[in-house]
Amino acid sequence: MPDALKDFIEDHRDACYTLLRRYTGLKRPFLLRSDIQDIFSGFCMEEGGAIVRDSVLAEIIGAAQEAAVDGPWFYLAARPRIARMKLYRIHVESLDVEYLTPSQYLACKERLVTGQSDNGRVLEFDIGPFNREFPKLKEARSIGRGVEFLNRRLSSELFLDKGKGVQSLVDFLRVHHCRGRQLMVNARIDSISALRQGLRKAEQFLDGQPQDATWDVVGQSLTNYGFEPGWGQTVARMRETFSLLVDILEAPDPAEIERFLSRVPMIFSLVIVSPHGYFAQDGVLGMPDTGGQVVYILDQVRALEQEMRLSIAEQGLDIEPQILVVTRLIPEAGDTTCNQRIEAITGTGNARILRVPFRRPNGEVLPHWVSRFEVWPYLEGFAAEVQKEVVAELAGRPDLIIGNYSDGNLVATLLAQELQVTQCTIAHALEKSKYLMSDLYWQDNDAQYHFACQFTADLIAMNASDFIITSTYQEIAGNAHSLGQYESYSNFTLPGLYRVVDGIDMYDPKFNIVSPGADERIYFPYHAHDRRLSALHDEISELVFGGAGRDDARGCLTDRDKPIIFSMARLDRIKNITGLMEWYGRSPELRSAANLLLIAGHVAEERSSDREEQAQIARMHSLMSEYELDGQVRWLGIHLEKAMAGELYRFIADRKGVFVQPALFEAFGLTVVEAMATGLPTFATRYGGPLEIIEDGLSGFHIDPNHGDEAAAKLAAFFAQAGQDPEYWGKISEASLARIESRYTWRLYARRMMMLSRVYGFWKYVTNLERAETRRYLEMFYHLQFRLLAQAIGP
Repeated sequence: MPDALKDFIEDHRDACYTLLRRYTGLKRPFLLRSDIQDIFSGFCMEEGGAIVRDSVLAEIIGAAQEAAVDGPWFYLAARPRIARMKLYRIHVESLDVEYLTPSQYLACKERLVTGQSDNGRVLEFDIGPFNREFPKLKEARSIGRGVEFLNRRLSSELFLDKGKGVQSLVDFLRVHHCRGRQLMVNARIDSISALRQGLRKAEQFLDGQPQDATWDVVGQSLTNYGFEPGWGQTVARMRETFSLLVDILEAPDPAEIERFLSRVPMIFSLVIVSPHGYFAQDGVLGMPDTGGQVVYILDQVRALEQEMRLSIAEQGLDIEPQILVVTRLIPEAGDTTCNQRIEAITGTGNARILRVPFRRPNGEVLPHWVSRFEVWPYLEGFAAEVQKEVVAELAGRPDLIIGNYSDGNLVATLLAQELQVTQCTIAHALEKSKYLMSDLYWQDNDAQYHFACQFTADLIAMNASDFIITSTYQEIAGNAHSLGQYESYSNFTLPGLYRVVDGIDMYDPKFNIVSPGADERIYFPYHAHDRRLSALHDEISELVFGGAGRDDARGCLTDRDKPIIFSMARLDRIKNITGLMEWYGRSPELRSAANLLLIAGHVAEERSSDREEQAQIARMHSLMSEYELDGQVRWLGIHLEKAMAGELYRFIADRKGVFVQPALFEAFGLTVVEAMATGLPTFATRYGGPLEIIEDGLSGFHIDPNHGDEAAAKLAAFFAQAGQDPEYWGKISEASLARIESRYTWRLYARRMMMLSRVYGFWKYVTNLERAETRRYLEMFYHLQFRLLAQAIGP
């Protein structure tokens, strides 16, 4: 490719020069992918540009993600394959081509922002040298399947070493205990030969025992052979587990190792960290910084506890699993329970919310809510206090710590380091990919967003974590044409602070895709009539169609016979509810075909304390007035409880309506899953998780939020076809239900999460997955960068 590019430019200098002049003629320092492609497409349509259309230059421009113009040089960041970037610069006059390192490319961007040269004196973050000897995936299609790769790669390496490697397996089996009780093996088994001998005796003994006999019956004999509880609930289960281990010792197979580890009693207690926003079970959805993550975590907890309880029972143990959701205690919490230290989680046996306050440097408790962008100065002290509270609450350290969002993942990192336990990271949505050029112009937005602090925390947490969970492939590595959220951290710069030349590798086996689901008790098909909450229908009808006397609503639906377009989200710019209203207002066809129901934010601007939401509220009112929508649009500024939300989806489905998720970007799309789980046909943004959840035209539809008129036309066409073909709506509905059942349930999620925790815990113990050198590097970066940035924000 390098030589071919040089040769092509040399052979077609006139066309290449003209094209480059088009780019530099924009007089803009940075060009987006859309700018690059639009100019190139237009140029190729011209007579002189046809020669470039199928050239090596066209390949590179087609792969371009961004460009920069610095004097006579045109800089280009091309992505010829997923998660692999190539950097070029071409001299516009001489047409010389040079190939750049990330440092050189980022230095150019810094010059364009600051107007100054760094003279080579810039701090660089480079995690690459610490991972050179670590096994990596090779193929883009394998990204997000890290545990499968690890089992294949490390199992062969482990058992090739017949001495230290196999002995580490014995040592691993001996470390398991819970609340003072030794599990799996005892001191009689201290070597691989002792393990093999014990297994032979145990299998021979169990052959003559009743298959349904429990440990109480056979335990004494097995203890004499070197074994302790944890192998199974019954003799049949114990024999299966012993047989798996015998097969592994004889001829290790990755799938067998995964099956065996999924049976090992390793996880009895876990901590889930989510500090920001208002975290409670009732009355908080829609409050500042509080939305889908609360629903996600509560559903996650219920599914995980159920899976833990089932797994512990199958292991033959009588141990109560414990889950703590750690969040912030807010004394001035209004009508919520966020000022209560402990809150039992409904639908669980022993899971609870543990709230710990933020404190000022003098130890005084911070009484009021703090934006997620302002939490950074409080997290270190919060983590220290959480550690004491967690250990006291669990009567020991947890077996797994799961972080959520940037702040929760940083706290999880600090806790995992101090407690020496396995750490899982769940980003949900990394802010860096939401805000265009938020890294380059971080100083312009630092007073409000503190992006430098957040991006630094992200780098530390994602590299410190033992494994990372994402809901979709795109969250990691995007698609053929756009970067993934994590991929955007591969290299970037915060001008004047530091540059990242190697921040994270998408081919690292720590990445795993585990998609969440919807609560099956709440979000079930509309045609499951025996489960419907019909007592709510009058209340829902009043909410949907409108009535007098509500100060939290605007508009009413005068034609009750029309199907309904429904959307529900926070009222912020990214969620794009105002965009959906504008698409609807501008489309006579869509307005004729259906009504619009929106549940978002507050209707009265004075009720919101969030500046971004206030601006969106004003925009909503302006659009309703401009397009005269008060008889066709119903806007509710309310926060629905889950049972009401589930029945509302089904109420819309009864009337052959649709759900629309119009976000500019959506990391996953939990409301998409919820709507589809009720059988409601769904139209959702093509940017982010919904692109993977929905099979376009089969189980729903993708829309481009940047082309609202096209989205409105797609909706109108759906209603037109549904009107002509009575079976069409039902066909999409049934495909939606089938898609969710096969891929997006909490049962599948919990099972895979527990498996990952055990597998990564095992490999961390028997190999260098601990990555001690990396941790020390990250500790230094935390102290020399993050702490200073956090302190600068001030309490």
